[in-house]
Order: sequence, then structure tokens, then C-alpha cells
Amino acid sequence: MYASREDIGYDFGDDSKVGSKPIKPNPNIDGGWAWMIVFSSFLVHILIMGSQMALGILNMEWLEEFNQSRGLTAWVSSLSMGITLIVGPFIGLFISMCGCRMTAIIGGILNALGWILSAYASNVHYLFLTFGVTAGIGSGMVYLPAVVMVGQYFQKRRALAQGLSTTGTGFGAFLMTALLKYLCTEFGWRNAMFIQGAISLNLCVCGALMRPLSPRYLSEKPVLRSNSEDNQARTLSHSTQTIKSNGVLGEEPEEKEKATNEEVLESVQHIEIGGNSKGGRNMYGLRILKTVSQLTVTVRKGFALWYSSYFGAASLFTNRVFVAFIIWALFAYSSFVIPFIHLPEIVKQYNLSSQNNMFPLTSIIAVVHIFGKVILGIISDLPCISTWNVFLMANFTLVTCILTLPLMQTYVGLAVVCALIGFSSGYFSLMPVVTEDLVGTKHLANAYGIIICANGISALFGPPFAGWIYDITQKYDFSFYIAGLLYMVGIIFLLIQPCIQKKQPREKSTEEAQV
Repeated sequence: MYASREDIGYDFGDDSKVGSKPIKPNPNIDGGWAWMIVFSSFLVHILIMGSQMALGILNMEWLEEFNQSRGLTAWVSSLSMGITLIVGPFIGLFISMCGCRMTAIIGGILNALGWILSAYASNVHYLFLTFGVTAGIGSGMVYLPAVVMVGQYFQKRRALAQGLSTTGTGFGAFLMTALLKYLCTEFGWRNAMFIQGAISLNLCVCGALMRPLSPRYLSEKPVLRSNSEDNQARTLSHSTQTIKSNGVLGEEPEEKEKATNEEVLESVQHIEIGGNSKGGRNMYGLRILKTVSQLTVTVRKGFALWYSSYFGAASLFTNRVFVAFIIWALFAYSSFVIPFIHLPEIVKQYNLSSQNNMFPLTSIIAVVHIFGKVILGIISDLPCISTWNVFLMANFTLVTCILTLPLMQTYVGLAVVCALIGFSSGYFSLMPVVTEDLVGTKHLANAYGIIICANGISALFGPPFAGWIYDITQKYDFSFYIAGLLYMVGIIFLLIQPCIQKKQPREKSTEEAQV
């Protein structure tokens, strides 16, 4: 995972800036063009997250084409998935200067360029740069604004809007798996990547649909929301604290700095006026100087606010439960992405390709994942159910599936386990709620941004690690066993730390009672 809290309409517990002047509501808030924003975000989830979940198809082609180890080849997919999440906080700097729309359009071009250049790859290392880094950064530049813009356009229906847009991940994984399989069969993997690059240019259209809101229409009165998907809307990008409706960083700078900047620009304008009589060359040079001065001011403001937003959260690391949550995140996400990358080859080794072609196992995970997010979110919202307990139970179910998956060697058995993996991984919708319970609403955006980065690191190293284990043992069994055990270690950290924190106050109260 940009705007000031009041500008977006999120309640961060600070009502001191609530204005007294009534502001005319924008008809596009919770309606009108807002649904085009949802449609745009839905397509972004399909084209980015969906295609990343279907990379197992291309991974098999790369193994046959370049004849490299599975550990080395898996780095291509993991770089793309990991960088998409890891660069999230740094994309905020682009958004602060260019806005959400321009950032998304540039990201769409970069993502398409990565796909197209990868079609001419001569080795795996070439794919590291073109697909892993270039397409990965482009994906991050589109994905982040897509989440932020939905949060800006919706207040009353924010949960519904985010829920509809994020279902694009499941639909995308299902559609892109079938599409890439067909393209690779009919045209070969190189032409398939070229075609996919052309399709990815539609991300620029999605970015163009991200029309900024006018600041005068934004209500300064915060709106409270409690749904899990709503919490994800205001935290997934980490940047929703500092983006204004036009997608540009907009917290007011200090008065002294503001005055200094205005003096610089006024002096340039004065020189420009005086230079009108001296000729066109001087005018041209002065205009360049004015543009550079304005750009410098914008960059300084954006970087200062970006830096304070992302690196001003050191106090979070004094919370031992939150630190345990980070450790859990470092192990958890890899257990979800490893099956997407390596399952197609496992199916091929078990001679189940004919059955898998009818309904791919990765598509089963993707489809059931949609229902898992919705059902687990509904269950956790019940007044008699603890969100923390639902979160832990889903994690236990997922780690059990990861550990038992190597034992299944029939299509039916693998399909059942994959369905459970898809359903239990629906706990992703609960992560913002759990994070808020751990650190409070005030630090929610910063904390969730750190968790997303940890997930990106997990996605970065998980698939190559599984491939490396295969290269040593010639079996995928140990890859899933080790990943499952590391995942279990993260869950144990989550179980131990709350017990320690609850125990300490009890000991203090006992001592006070004795005194």
C-alpha cells in the first residue's frame, strides 16, 4: 500500500479539522462515474493479479525453452509478483507528483512493454529484467491507484465497491489461465506473451478512466466504516492517508516553506515579464526555469510528505504482536503463491494433464477464493464471532492443505485440496481488520503498508525456494513440507505473543493487589 485523512473521508480519530461550511455533494460520490471507477479497478485486478496467478503456464514453457533449473526459472514469476507489492510504498512518490491517472497510464505502458520485450527473451536472465522488474514495477504503478481511486469515489458504499473490484483477482486467475494455455498451445509462448502485452495496454484505458475528483466536492466530515473490505479499501495502498481527490499529495506545507516557494516563483515571473522585450530566446529560457522551479517545489513537497508518512512509523515495532504479525506475513503469502507457480508441472509429472486441461487446478483455487473472501468476511462480521479466531482457523486450514497436498496424487484429491486452499486463503480480506485490532486506527495505513511489503518479500522468495528444493531432491514434496512448516512457525508466533501480552497486565494487577 497519499491523501490527507479528511480529504478522503476516512475516520482516523481526528475531528479537529472538520469544517463548519456545508459542501455541495458530488453526484459522482457513491454513484455516477464512481461505478466506472469500480469497473476500471475490476479490470486492473483481472489483468494484473489474475495474469500473475496464471504464470505457472508460462513457467512450464520457460523450463522447456531455456533448460534451466526450476529454482532459477521460478525467479521470473516471483520477481513480478513480489515487486508488484514491494514497490507499493514507493509508488506513492509518483502519485504525489503525477496523480493517480497519470501514474496508472505510465504503469500500463511499462507493464505492456515488459510483456512484449519478454517475447524476445534469449535466456532466463533476460526475463528477470524485462518481465520480473519492468512488468512488476508497471503492475505496481497501476494496481495501487486502482485501489486508491475506489476509496476516494465511495463513502456509503465503499465496502460494496471494494468487494466488487477485488473479485477481479479470482475471475482473472480463472480467465487468464485458460487464455494463456490456449495462446501457448496455438501460437507458442513467445507470441502468447506478445499478445498478452497488447492486451495489457488496456491498463492505460483503465488509468484514463480514473478521473480525479474536484477538491471542492470532497466532504471534510469523516465517514465511519467497519466492514473488512472497507478497511482494505483505506489501507491496501498504504497511501490513502495522503492522496487528495485529484490523486496528488495535498497536505499543506509549513507556512515558512510555502512563502519561500511563492517568492521564488514570483521572482521568476517578474523576470519573465521583464524579459518580454529582450526576445524569444530569453522568454524560452525563463519559461524553462519557471517550470523547473515549480517541479522542484512539487518534488520537495511530495518527498517530504511521502517520507514522513512511510518512515514515521518506527513506534509500531515496539508492539511485539505486530512484529509477530510481520514474521507471519513473511512466511504466509509464499504458501499461497507456490501452488500457482508449480502446480501445472506437478500435474504433468503425475500424468494428469488431460484432466487438468478440462478444469485446471489453479482455476479451482481462483474460483473458490472468491467465495472464501465473501463468506469469511460475513462470518467475521457476526457479533458473536471473533475476527481473530476466524483468521487463525483459516490459517490453520491453509497450512494443513499445504502439508497434505504432496500426499495427493489423483486429480480428485488434488482438486479437493486446491478448493480448500482457495477457500481458506480468503482470510486476505480479514488482514486489514486484524491489523487495525493490533495497532489501532491511527497507525492502520502505515502498519498495513508494512504487512503488504512483507507479503511481497514472501512472494519474491517463495517460488524460487520451492524450485531450489526440487533441484536438490527431485521432488516437490519437500518444497511444500518446508513451506508449510515455516508457515506454521509464523502462526505459532501469532499464538504466543497475544498470550504474553495478556499475561503481563495480570501479573501487575496481582502485585498491586498484594500491596
